[in-house]
Amino acid sequence: MGIFIVIGIIILFFLSSLKEIKQYERGVLFTMGRFTRVMNPGWRFLWPVFQGYKRVDIRVKAVDVPDQRAITRDNVAVTVNAVLYYKVLDAPKAVIEVENFYYAASQYAQTTMRNIVGETTLDELLSSREKIAERIKEIVDKETDAWGLSVNNVELKDVILPESMERTIAKQAEAEREKRAVIINAEGELAAAENLSKAAKRLAESDGALHLRTLQSINDMSSDQSNTVVFVTPLEILKAFEGFKKKENK
Repeated sequence: MGIFIVIGIIILFFLSSLKEIKQYERGVLFTMGRFTRVMNPGWRFLWPVFQGYKRVDIRVKAVDVPDQRAITRDNVAVTVNAVLYYKVLDAPKAVIEVENFYYAASQYAQTTMRNIVGETTLDELLSSREKIAERIKEIVDKETDAWGLSVNNVELKDVILPESMERTIAKQAEAEREKRAVIINAEGELAAAENLSKAAKRLAESDGALHLRTLQSINDMSSDQSNTVVFVTPLEILKAFEGFKKKENK
């Protein structure tokens, strides 16, 4: 009976000492308080009391950088938020070099984002968001490298402006659209005037062309019987008849 009890205790001791490390994890093993090695995925045996370990998730993490109020270089107050994507490359560093790497990465991203926004103008912030995000990524990645982290990407989600500034930008955009519309309309009128000038010149150079064009216009108007047309005969037509009469007499 006593043998079975001892065997049961040994089995319980063995099972309690087994630790499972999943495929997306790494285990940082400490023996009597000192770092020993990295535990790879699978079942691992640990000596109770003498050994302990820390799980580290090595998957890509998305850290939501909350709204940060900042003032741009041209003194405009804005609110900016972002998303930071990173992963753990060196599990021992992530555990030993920093107390909480998730919290530390988020805090450092917040301060870096405020500093970068303060160095840019509002126009640069609105038109070059990808470049600003890339600068934030480079700075955060360089700092967190000592913590065993690698920053994959940083994305600026929203840039929130004061209501007065939004109205100003909307008016500016509307004025720009009206300006473009006026320019396009003027270019169209200029092209039409040039074409009319060429057509008038061609009609003036061709004998009888103007009269034929006039007759064609009269024919087009006569197709609708509901219209009353008052036609004034130009002197050029009378002169053309006189020219035809002289040619017949000859």
